[in-house]
Amino acid sequence: MTKDVLLKISGMQFTADNDDLTEPEPVEIIAPGEYYFKNGKHYIIYDEFMEGFDSVTKNVLKLQGDLLEVTKRGTSNVHMIFEKDKKNMTCYTTPYGSMMMGIDARSISIEESDDEIHAQIQYALDVNYQHLADCTISLSVQSKEQQNFSIK
Repeated sequence: MTKDVLLKISGMQFTADNDDLTEPEPVEIIAPGEYYFKNGKHYIIYDEFMEGFDSVTKNVLKLQGDLLEVTKRGTSNVHMIFEKDKKNMTCYTTPYGSMMMGIDARSISIEESDDEIHAQIQYALDVNYQHLADCTISLSVQSKEQQNFSIK
């Protein structure tokens, strides 16, 4: 895979309204990024912009085997670990406040080829020690130079 990539992340976003969580809404992000393979791990780096804020959030995705790590630094800050059959806790700091998140990954599948990586993660999400939802994240990464670019 080339250094310059396009990535697509699909999942669910939970929003706060009057201190109660409303229905989750599907979210899809498509962004340019950089890809590196080092020490048996895939790294994808990209920037994310939050509506209503001038600053950027730097994101690093690290994939290896049955493990996905997501590190966000900037407008939001978090280090999330999606590890099959293991519950990981983290503090997610946003401009609206902080919350304790539990991520219990039920399944992680990663498919890779010369110019593409596809990952699907199914997990249970806890917020402040209470089960919130069962979620799925789909991740697709493709070389920018790939002809007939199409993200599945």
